[in-house]
Amino acid sequence: MTDAVRHIPITRLKGVGPAQSQKLEKLGIRTLQDLLLHLPHRFEDRTKITPIFDLKLDQGAVIEGEIMTSKIQFGRRRSLLVTLRDPSGQVGIRFFHFSKAQQTAINQLSKMRCFGIPRRGQSGLELYHPDYSDAAKATLASTLTPVYPVTEGVSQNLLRRLIQQAMTLPEIKAGLPTLIPYSPYPDLIPCIQHLHMPPKEADTEALTLGLDPRQRVLALEELTAHQIGLLSFKRQLSFRVAPALKPDEKRIRNFSTHLGFTLTGAQQRVIEEIATDLGQNHPMLRLIQGDVGSGKTVVAAYAALIALSAGHQVAVMAPTEILAEQHLQTFTAWFAPLSIEPVLLTGKLNSPTRKTRLASLATGEAQLLIGTHALFQDEVQFRDLGLIIIDEQHRFGVNQRMALRDKGRRSDSTPHQLIMTATPIPRTLTMTVYASMDCSIIDELPPGRQKIQTKVVASTRRTEIMTRLEIACRDGAQAYWVCTLIETSETLRAQAAEVVLSELQERLPALKIAMVHGRMHQREKAEVMSDFQAGKIHILVATTVIEVGVDVPNASFMVIENAERLGLTQLHQLRGRVGRGQQESYCLLLYDPPLGKLSKQRLAVLRDSQDGFHIAEQDLAMRGPGDVLGERQSGDVVFKIADLRRDEDLIPKAHHLAQTLIASSENQAAALIRRWGGAIEEYQEA
Repeated sequence: MTDAVRHIPITRLKGVGPAQSQKLEKLGIRTLQDLLLHLPHRFEDRTKITPIFDLKLDQGAVIEGEIMTSKIQFGRRRSLLVTLRDPSGQVGIRFFHFSKAQQTAINQLSKMRCFGIPRRGQSGLELYHPDYSDAAKATLASTLTPVYPVTEGVSQNLLRRLIQQAMTLPEIKAGLPTLIPYSPYPDLIPCIQHLHMPPKEADTEALTLGLDPRQRVLALEELTAHQIGLLSFKRQLSFRVAPALKPDEKRIRNFSTHLGFTLTGAQQRVIEEIATDLGQNHPMLRLIQGDVGSGKTVVAAYAALIALSAGHQVAVMAPTEILAEQHLQTFTAWFAPLSIEPVLLTGKLNSPTRKTRLASLATGEAQLLIGTHALFQDEVQFRDLGLIIIDEQHRFGVNQRMALRDKGRRSDSTPHQLIMTATPIPRTLTMTVYASMDCSIIDELPPGRQKIQTKVVASTRRTEIMTRLEIACRDGAQAYWVCTLIETSETLRAQAAEVVLSELQERLPALKIAMVHGRMHQREKAEVMSDFQAGKIHILVATTVIEVGVDVPNASFMVIENAERLGLTQLHQLRGRVGRGQQESYCLLLYDPPLGKLSKQRLAVLRDSQDGFHIAEQDLAMRGPGDVLGERQSGDVVFKIADLRRDEDLIPKAHHLAQTLIASSENQAAALIRRWGGAIEEYQEA
């Protein structure tokens, strides 16, 4: 198998025409390489016959016996029950979906061999819909039988046949040399064959967990290729030209004087790192990580001021209109003494206003633009964009970020990029998802930031909570009541926002209660949030739309329904909406009892810690990268073999190997990129 196999279409195999190839494509299988790297997720032992007496509940086994009876049973569900007997005992074989032809074929057999998983049935242990055949013609498997991830129209038997057929092709037999130095497996084909068809004495637990040394070799190759792609992108970026932006010290001192508060040491350190980057003549690509309430926005304002003072435009992109409008208010107040007027561009602007603002951007009259996804539109053009600030990077994909950067890109210059996130990112993910960026961490909270008292409470205490909430609101507090659903669902056991709103209004008639959710019109949503910020609303019933950036210092109480349904990182973000003022704040995590062991452990992490980085590490360990970063961002990093949780210990090694190969063997590094391809190439082309 040479690397050319990644270009050989799956239709090269017998039995795969256009229709079947479309079904295989749903599994990401387009080429022979895709097929061979589509590994089983578990295995069945069909290498030996198990006496019926020795069958164990939920443990798959091959049995063989004489057919004693075969009859249709009528009850709640019509079924065909076949009784099979061997010298050790008898067992029922049950089919709920069967045809007359199938029944006839079974009746013509005297002995049957089948593989199935014993379940508790009407007649004791039963096998439901097992794989079966005529015992006289059956043969035992010589290796463990793989079980693959499948989709509609793609069966286990089809994938097994295709893998076996692929292994006979001359391109595969030619071998596939490993591209990792000092690998214990110089040829990867025996590794791949072992992973698809392991011998019966193989360690199935290690294979299932992805800990077989052959899987680890493939995972290391893939992780190294990914690191090469990201580090190459970072290296290429250093050869591009960007405007060297020097700080106007007088304006910065003036800005600091009017701020009204003192920066923390961490904020000052990160601002200096940004200023150093902006002073270079190649593009900055820096990620700012900061826990909830650490003061990232003012750091971004300093970066913007450096670019604006140098005569360049700045674009600030937020994930929601609510957050964009909040940034507009904040930046307007901060920059007013310097006569800098930010401009807002969102989807809800009327046509004349939008046209005017687009024109002012194109001429350079508008210096500081704040907006949402509307900034991606083709009609948005800048005269001289020097800096892009993206808030909550995990809400945007890599391609979106690059699209905005390209708007400011000229033949002779590329804008700087500053990316902020309040989602603390575990070191493992920083080395993979964000390896192409320089990272700064604001690891200090401003003085006076209140610790949030967090409690895990059963939903059976709702009445007690509402009474306590009423007392707090009468004393001047405001509260969020967060729900995971907007309306009642037939399939999910979760409190819906509409139901909670009605319940609160009925029980607490003296309080002003409103609701905000993602389906509302942007203008209506903004009006509700504005009223809440102004103190006109006591309790805001909300979906997780308030997760990002909403700042209401008077809000000191939060109730989160069905907290067991949300990830730790998301819960931490939600909790960060309170505790922004001087008063003591509370967050109640409601759950529907009984609570499982893992859910108890997860909620205990949040109850006992306010450290977003510790919480993110625990979230990664318990849930995975997609849940920590959000589906969109995690979708940019899709591995065929590697798993960021399982293979965390390989990431530093992959990083070191990538650096070594880039420095000493560019051909080998390029070969790794070609072999593993995929999302990596997007970074290289960026």
